[in-house]
Amino acid sequence: MHLVDWLVLGGTLVLIVLFGIYKSRNQNLNGFLRGEEMSWSTIGLSIMATQASAITFLSTPGQAYEDGMGFVQFYFGLPIAIVIICAFFLPIYYKLKVYTAYEYLEGRFDLRTRLLTALLFLVSRGLAAGITIYAPAIILSKIMQWNLQMTILIVGILVVLYTVSGGTKAVSMTQRWQMTIILAGMVLAFGIIVWKLPDSMSFTDSIDLAGVLGKMEIINTDLDFENRYTIWSGLTGGLFLALSYFGTDQSQVQRYLGGKSLKESRIGLIFNGLFKVPMQFFILLVGVMVFIFYQVNIPPVVFNTAGIEKAEEMGFGGQVEIHEERFRDIQMQKQEAVAKWLNADAAHRMEYEEDILHFDHAAEIERREMKRFLERVDEDIETEDSDYIFLTFIMDHMPIGIVGLLLAVILSAAMSSTAGELNALASTTVVDFYNRLRSPKSEDEEEEEINEAATLSVSKLFTALWGMLAIVIALSAQLVDNLIELVNILGSLFYGTILGIFLIAFFFKKIKAKALFPAAVIAELTVLTVHILNVMDVIELGYLMYNVIGCGVVIGLAILLHMTISSELNDPIEE
Repeated sequence: MHLVDWLVLGGTLVLIVLFGIYKSRNQNLNGFLRGEEMSWSTIGLSIMATQASAITFLSTPGQAYEDGMGFVQFYFGLPIAIVIICAFFLPIYYKLKVYTAYEYLEGRFDLRTRLLTALLFLVSRGLAAGITIYAPAIILSKIMQWNLQMTILIVGILVVLYTVSGGTKAVSMTQRWQMTIILAGMVLAFGIIVWKLPDSMSFTDSIDLAGVLGKMEIINTDLDFENRYTIWSGLTGGLFLALSYFGTDQSQVQRYLGGKSLKESRIGLIFNGLFKVPMQFFILLVGVMVFIFYQVNIPPVVFNTAGIEKAEEMGFGGQVEIHEERFRDIQMQKQEAVAKWLNADAAHRMEYEEDILHFDHAAEIERREMKRFLERVDEDIETEDSDYIFLTFIMDHMPIGIVGLLLAVILSAAMSSTAGELNALASTTVVDFYNRLRSPKSEDEEEEEINEAATLSVSKLFTALWGMLAIVIALSAQLVDNLIELVNILGSLFYGTILGIFLIAFFFKKIKAKALFPAAVIAELTVLTVHILNVMDVIELGYLMYNVIGCGVVIGLAILLHMTISSELNDPIEE
């Protein structure tokens, strides 16, 4: 990288961290665990920043490059979920003045239900925190040519130090500016990609070409549960996932519990609900435009070049060159077909579309052949490369200065998301386990102040411990097909059960812990069993449906158990 890029990257990150630490100076326990008096804009941007990790800005463009715009359907249930949360979830949290969402469950059910739900959150979010450290480590390892494991350690330790020093208030205040920089950087990247297209290709032409190549299929109405992304899976599985994530996941709940008022928190959530789908659409469109850029420029045969470098070091450079030459020839023929398509009038463009599709298919076959060859050379070579696509484009084709800014965007997203997760993990551990299971609080004010100081220290300790666990998970991670899918799969394994517990709590007032607790345990075991069968190809089911299954089993079984054990058989289930 150029010196200017280093200055932009370093300066942006340092200023953001210093701002967060400055804003959170002299904070108390309440500020560390929950945050205090935050405006709707800070809440809204902080919620988005916690969800929009580096994985979003690495993987989502790569997802669109490979599969097109269909992934946006995943988010169609989100606005509906936000309305439900604002109407039902949020008022209860504010009325009870809880630190975590799971505190409410003890009063509604019992301690074991609270601890079970908190534990499910800790497992799911603890695993996800490791992945959010792993993603930015890929960036630095590629840029610096560093060992990936060493890079994970460096990134993880920096994020842990930043989170321990700040707490919730620092995280939220910092996330507001991080999200602003992130959005500005992505808009700038989009503009530069369009600017780099040939003069003969208008923006409309680029969208039309993307449509020809199957990248603009936004809505899929197929009633196929094996298909991961359809409008139906988005409106059902996506709705359940969003309800659980934004309504019961402490990393999100913690963001809006620190609002100045119920009204401020509601506006912040609604802002996120209105803005999130267009933002994801735009990020996917950036990936599609990168794909179009590589229709008129030669892309790498594989974007994760580490495998090619290793093959060359092992003496297979000749075979690598043959594959690369074949791929370049196909790409050049495709470019000629695209040029003819661009020069033709609208009525005659279809004549060249078959050639474009033919060469696109041939290029994809050659990419697969190269990947198979690399796997034969060394089975440890990682050939899944969709997470490297946008990063490769940035490093190879962006102007000096913009490279540093976009890397700052991705690393800012990593820091904000991981910091939010670690902070929520620590808060849940302290509030729902440490404070709840230790000795009762003293009524003496002086002793209470000492206890609060001790709890603040313990909170920072647990933040550090969760950070170290996340680093260990990151060190164990393997590059899968797409990191953003992995994070959503991890969430879907647990969120359905958690959501079912909260829906019973909110809407089925007669059902008590005796019926709910076994229903929740059975539901979680059911989801895990379904996932194992899915992985083993015994069944085929889109992972978004895990949320529906988990939630449905909790509610259905809890109702059945309640009806079985209730002493008043004619009792209504709902009030």
